Amino acid sequence: QKTKGGIIIPDTAKEKPQMGEVIAAGPGRKNEEGKVFPLDVKKGDKVLFSKYAGNEIKIEGVEYLIMREEDILGIVK
Repeated sequence: QKTKGGIIIPDTAKEKPQMGEVIAAGPGRKNEEGKVFPLDVKKGDKVLFSKYAGNEIKIEGVEYLIMREEDILGIVK
């Protein structure tokens, strides 16, 4: 793909979304007044997220990805 400025972007450099399953979700996000806004995602949802979203952790040999709801691109139905 070539941009208007003449920069060529190879397919390998394009960010492709990743898919995963929500295994746990918190109660929501608090605003400055302490009011909790519930999350749109719930346990069991299949979600799309960008390749570099979230933080990877390993617990008992299993890798997990912790991310904010803002990092989720969409829910797959």
